Amino acid sequence: MKSDEKGEVKKQIGVELKYCEHCGSLWVRERGAGVYCNNCQLKVADLPAGKQKPSRIVLPVRPPTVVEEYEFEVENEDFNDFEAAGGAA
Repeated sequence: MKSDEKGEVKKQIGVELKYCEHCGSLWVRERGAGVYCNNCQLKVADLPAGKQKPSRIVLPVRPPTVVEEYEFEVENEDFNDFEAAGGAA
């Protein structure tokens, strides 16, 4: 609360622009209030609670692929056949 020059107390409420985390609509809420708009607040309250508590996220890992009897062959070529193009790199 702030007071003006005459000593009268003015009540100020901070507001912020927020999007609803359920439907995505924009709305203005009081600073620090909920994350759902008034329309979605009742819908979200009716949803069942989660059965599992959040756990650590683990990425799936597959075993490496093995190819048998594969040899990498490089032919010895003369790389002097290429001429540099005129210009700066």
